[in-house]
Amino acid sequence: MSLTNKNVVFVAGLGCIGLDTSKELLKRNLKNLVILDRIDNPDAIAELKAINPKVTVTFFPYDVTAPLAETAKLLKCIFSQFKTVDILINGAGILDDHQIERTIAVNYTGLVNTTTAILDFWDKRKCGPGGIICNIGSVTGFNAIYQVPVYSGSKAAVVNFTSSLAKLAPITGVTAYTVNPGITKTTLVQKFNSWLDVEPKVAEKLLEHPTQTTQQCAKNFVKAIELNKNGALWKLDLGTLEA
Repeated sequence: MSLTNKNVVFVAGLGCIGLDTSKELLKRNLKNLVILDRIDNPDAIAELKAINPKVTVTFFPYDVTAPLAETAKLLKCIFSQFKTVDILINGAGILDDHQIERTIAVNYTGLVNTTTAILDFWDKRKCGPGGIICNIGSVTGFNAIYQVPVYSGSKAAVVNFTSSLAKLAPITGVTAYTVNPGITKTTLVQKFNSWLDVEPKVAEKLLEHPTQTTQQCAKNFVKAIELNKNGALWKLDLGTLEA
């Protein structure tokens, strides 16, 4: 699938993997890249705009833990402004098993809410045009890091939710797949807490394993989007892309 002239909404498009993926997307001559993120970063937005002046980059402040009604209100504003959205990327995530409720809210509930809200505009049962959802999971969604079961469980939920969305495509007209990064050099993995402190040095032990850079991950991330395979469970690990 060519991304030329597509309108893409990217939740958490300024994060570690998110920012490098946004940069890769801009090389594909999108029409609009709409970034939703909790923290405004004018320098990052300016950097993105400079990559490809042909693409309009727009920022909206958005906390993915917002109630469904607030998310629906924001999406209504976005659809009013841009008329169509072709692809939604759900990319928000945290890794801290001390923050149990927030981990579930950011990694899973927020993703479900954003998906639910956009279905109101895309669902073919409501005469919508359909659309494409790309959810960022993790290899922990099918190969858990047992010291962080809350995080791993939230990512397993993302994988299963997305699999269900893919199977519902004949009903809704909305296709879906997950991209699942392996261990990637981000601030997320530099220091984090294990559940009930079962492993105080979990971050150090994780980083003993081979890792990939955010740039390597981002390149394969966009390749997966271009391949656009409904129901795919993409593994992005050590600079490779595997289904």
